[in-house]
Amino acid sequence: MYKILANTVFLGKDIHFLTECHSTNDLAIQKIKKKELAEGSIIITDAQTRGRGQRGNRWWSEPGKNLTFSLVLTPYFLDPSEQFDLNVVVSLAVVQALSEYVYELKVKWPNDILHEQKGKIGGILIENILNQKGIEVSIVGIGLNINQHMTALPFSTSLADLTGREWDKWEIFKIIIQKIEKNYMLLKRGQKQQLRSLYLDKMYRFGMRATFNDGEIFQGKILGVGESGKLIIEKMDGSHNHYAFKEVKYL
Repeated sequence: MYKILANTVFLGKDIHFLTECHSTNDLAIQKIKKKELAEGSIIITDAQTRGRGQRGNRWWSEPGKNLTFSLVLTPYFLDPSEQFDLNVVVSLAVVQALSEYVYELKVKWPNDILHEQKGKIGGILIENILNQKGIEVSIVGIGLNINQHMTALPFSTSLADLTGREWDKWEIFKIIIQKIEKNYMLLKRGQKQQLRSLYLDKMYRFGMRATFNDGEIFQGKILGVGESGKLIIEKMDGSHNHYAFKEVKYL
C-alpha cells in the first residue's frame, strides 16, 4: 500500500510500514540512533498501541482506521530557539491538506488540529534532538482520525464523522506529505513570515475575545505566537501575557 512517493523531492522516498508498533516516534528515535533513517524517511503503522501526545499524553487510535506516522527532518538551518517554526510548517500543512475535504479546520495551539464546531481531529508531536551546532534531527509524529467514529470520546471527531463517508488513507497521506514538504522548503528559503501569516489565519480563536484559565479565569484575545512558540494573549486590562504549553487553558 505505502509506496515511494513520486510527487515529492525528498519526503517519502523511504517508507517503513508496520502493521503494529508501540509508537512511531519512539521507533524513529531508535532507528535514528542506529543511523537507519535519513531525512525524509517515514515510519507509518496501521495500529499504534502506545501513541504519545505532548508531555506524554496518550494518543489512542483504532487499528486500521486512521493515519499514524512519523517523519524525519534535519533542519540544521534553524536555531534551537526557532523550533516552533517546525510546528508552524507541519500543523499548517495538515490543515491545508484536510481542508481539501472539509471546511472549518483550525490549528489549536500548540499541537491540535480541530474542527471549530465538532472538536479535535488530530494532533502533532515534534521531538528534536539537539547537538552543539543546533537541531540535529526532528521527529515529526502525526496522528489523524480519518475513518474512526469518535462518538465515545468527547469533543473529538474524524474525517468520516464530518463528511459522512470513509476515505482512502493513502491518498490523504500523499497530500499531507506534499504539503509538509512545500512548507518546509519555504521555511528553508527564509519565508518564515509568510508561513506565520498563513498559520495565524488558520489559528483557533485568533483575534477573538474568549475565556481562558491561567490559574484564574479571564477574558482575553489571542494576538499570536512568539518566536519561541509561546502563546500571546491580551487580557482585558491591556496586558500582554506569554504562555508556555499547559500554562493556560482554553475554556
